[in-house]
Amino acid sequence: MAAPSPGPREILAPSPEAGRRAAASSSGHRGLLWRLRDKQCRLGLFEIGPGHELHQVMCLMQAGLWAATQVSMDHPPTGLPTEEDFSEVLTQVHEGFELGTLAGPAFEDYQAALGPGRPYLQFLSTSKSKASFFLSHDQRFFLKTLRSREVQALLAHLPRYVHHLQRHPHSLLARLLGVHSLRVARGKKKYFIVMQSVFYPAGRIAERYDIKGCEVSRWVEPAPEGSLLVLVLKDLNFQGKTINLGPQRSWFLRQMELDTAFLRELNVLDYSLLMAFQRLHEDERGPGSSLIFRTASKKGNNFKFSSSLILNSGYLTLLSAPRSIRGAQSAEESGAQNRRLLPDAPNALHIVDGPEHRYFLGLVDLTTVYGLRKRLEQLWKTLRYPGRTFSTVSPACYARRLCQWVEAHTE
Repeated sequence: MAAPSPGPREILAPSPEAGRRAAASSSGHRGLLWRLRDKQCRLGLFEIGPGHELHQVMCLMQAGLWAATQVSMDHPPTGLPTEEDFSEVLTQVHEGFELGTLAGPAFEDYQAALGPGRPYLQFLSTSKSKASFFLSHDQRFFLKTLRSREVQALLAHLPRYVHHLQRHPHSLLARLLGVHSLRVARGKKKYFIVMQSVFYPAGRIAERYDIKGCEVSRWVEPAPEGSLLVLVLKDLNFQGKTINLGPQRSWFLRQMELDTAFLRELNVLDYSLLMAFQRLHEDERGPGSSLIFRTASKKGNNFKFSSSLILNSGYLTLLSAPRSIRGAQSAEESGAQNRRLLPDAPNALHIVDGPEHRYFLGLVDLTTVYGLRKRLEQLWKTLRYPGRTFSTVSPACYARRLCQWVEAHTE
């Protein structure tokens, strides 16, 4: 693999002005109907414009990400990530700030959606953390700030995370796309990650949930009827409801077992099952109406793309897969990998179609380690909430309880 040398590097960043001009030119050619449709899809979300408290941070993120992804576009890596890729740190110096890219060669670029040109979006978060959350303007990518210890845990687990996705290409784990640091002048370094959004495409989503399988602090006051607020509800809001997956239920239960077993091995807890649903149209229902079967095409000794045969349609299309999870396996291995037929839709790895609804499903927040701090928190909550379930428990208990919740709420 023709990758940069491991360890820290510092370079002068290219200017994002060209990217900003290209984005402005592209948006100028879009018609009125496109802009109206775009606005409709963003109901309940807020542009981070001038005057917003996060506007300056957003602008620095955009400029820094444009330059960071330009490096990968100018020098594209080949093959699977190496051990050196996971330890690489690239620091790019800009006027007034610097942006670091951690383990950059392990990820794909996403310049067009996250660079300068269009503001990020914000939604009303129901999280109790102090993190800041952003969405790319097309809602395809999700950005979240992390604390230093969370980043350290994430990077320590990154090689095993990649290996798990190679073994289980249809895993429910959210696809991590980048880990970055941002420092303004001589200020404190801030960290953020870029992920593929589980809730994409969001145009027809009716309800969103964040499930942890417990009850303490797991209720969100719903938005008033007719409100345009986009809220992510929690466990207690889902009481009395079920997820009707039909024949896909057995696959989902098995994949939850595989993914939570992996997270248990990492000694992490407090992750969430993100879930949303939308009603299927009549022409989207029924077996084989929109399913694709993914195989692999080989180029040299490296597998570069996933070729996808769309059933009942009679044509082939190539779908690019993240570089870190590309690979080809024999038919015998597919069963062990718990593969499934994927819907013919963007973000197919996080979409499962039931008889009447399309579900968006993914496991997120994989950075909380069960160390001394969490053990003491568990002891305190045991005394504070006797007889009640809460999120701070051992990784084994957390994984088992979330799988039990899924089994009890699916049919």
